[in-house]
Amino acid sequence: MKNALITGATKGMGRAISISFANEGINVAICSRNEKELLKFKEELLDINPEIKVFTQVTDGSKKAELLKFAADAEHELGFIDVIVNSLGMFIPASILNESDEVFEKQVNTNLMPTYELYRYFGKTMIAARKGHFFNICSVASLNPIAQAGAYSVTKYALLGLTKVMRLEMQEHGVKVTAIIPGSTLTDSWKDAVVDKDTMVLPEDIASAIINIYKMSPGANVDEIIIKPAPGQL
Repeated sequence: MKNALITGATKGMGRAISISFANEGINVAICSRNEKELLKFKEELLDINPEIKVFTQVTDGSKKAELLKFAADAEHELGFIDVIVNSLGMFIPASILNESDEVFEKQVNTNLMPTYELYRYFGKTMIAARKGHFFNICSVASLNPIAQAGAYSVTKYALLGLTKVMRLEMQEHGVKVTAIIPGSTLTDSWKDAVVDKDTMVLPEDIASAIINIYKMSPGANVDEIIIKPAPGQL
């Protein structure tokens, strides 16, 4: 049975992705800062598919030591990790000149650092096995910066750049790397806004794309996929 590790797994895209892997009969390792949410979601995943294993650990993914402990413990519990989905992220709307002092560091540690560290942790193991797949959840802000979200745009640009470097390093070793580039997606970032869900990308759309890409033949890799609202960005 295959194993997937998903960060930011209890909400939004990460949640939908975890459910999709469970439906495919793939064991999942998930983390969250909220133990109650984590245990409730574990029960939900096991209800969906009682045959899978669900490894959970209370973890603040923006803290390197906690993140790496989660990675090591998941590997110890489940074995070889076949898929890593870096979906942990945060959006803080502010221009660079007006944002508070901690905003840049906070978004680097949430939007960029976890992908870098999990790549360094799992990359050599995947090379040795000549298999594995990294999915990095980027953003349309990785392609076109948002003036009202300066630090966010910088970190997402950097995440897409990191993804491209990862792909170049991994491609000769049979390890796949895919950048998922969503536009306006109905996640908690929009919880205070009044929006029509039919004008947005849904987390389930992102999950569907990832599962279909993962199931492609060994010789095929999707380098990047952009998924935007049909009526245009909000």
